[in-house]
Amino acid sequence: MSTYRRLTKRNGLDYPTQKNCVTIDRGVQCGLDVKPIPDSSNMSSTKISYKVGFIGAGNMAKAIGNGILVSETIKAEDIIISAPSDRNLAFWKEKGVRTTHDNAEVITFADIVFIAVKPQYFAGMIEGLKKTTLSVSKPMCFVSIMVGRTVKSVKEVLETVKGISGPFEVIKVMPNTPSMVGTGCSVMVSDKSSVFSSVVRQIMELTGVCEEIPESLMNACGALSGSGPAYLYMVIEALADGGVKLGIPRDLSYRLAAQTMSGAGKMVMESGKHPGVLKDEVCSPGGSTITGVHELEKSGLRAAFMNAITAAAERSEQLGK
Repeated sequence: MSTYRRLTKRNGLDYPTQKNCVTIDRGVQCGLDVKPIPDSSNMSSTKISYKVGFIGAGNMAKAIGNGILVSETIKAEDIIISAPSDRNLAFWKEKGVRTTHDNAEVITFADIVFIAVKPQYFAGMIEGLKKTTLSVSKPMCFVSIMVGRTVKSVKEVLETVKGISGPFEVIKVMPNTPSMVGTGCSVMVSDKSSVFSSVVRQIMELTGVCEEIPESLMNACGALSGSGPAYLYMVIEALADGGVKLGIPRDLSYRLAAQTMSGAGKMVMESGKHPGVLKDEVCSPGGSTITGVHELEKSGLRAAFMNAITAAAERSEQLGK
């Protein structure tokens, strides 16, 4: 079992505290080739000797970088991040992180490079690298967080960059936006012979939980845990709107809806009970809750969520072509 905690502010960053713990079952009972998460209770004190770089300075890069900086597993001066403009780099400069507009500089400096650009910009990034005087022969790892791109396709494209002459591996990670507050859910694909997989997993567990999966499940998992927060935000908004309709002030309605969502998730994780059993425990015979559940069933709630996840997975596959 492992503990993931609520957040406090330290050094301008969100980081877990010891209060109100949420325990997550590490066993996987689906019969798939999914590795259980190792105990990371001492993760923050385990130093990482590699230098880490980010090509792209958006929200996901910030979430992962936050976890590294706050845990102090890697020194700020051993991190580098690039972006086309200064707009997303100011935060990193304040933290003592090395910043640049040159992607080749990131690859030259770092041992582990997160490719944190949108998939449609990947080709342009590669063409830019080909025009530089990049020359690296060290062993290194590229971590792709691009939707739809397979490990093989990313590796094949990187192999066309003549300036990268040393051995390298590619690991794919799909984080989600709650990683920005230390409660993320990431999935990861790596080769069994990977040298860097354990340290990449260690980095990702600084932002929440990380499950290793077969690559055949990446688009499906991305649609569930990657896109899932957007669907749940809509549920929170809809619940709050229902409260407002009945006279609850907007701010209070949002707080109640969000805490209800958080509490329900915690119940699923801590109780070990099937969600359907927990639902039944709230529904008294002839009561108000079962009446509301009936309305949701009439509206096709379950099918709507299933269809959304299927559509998102299909779109991820299209983006990778």
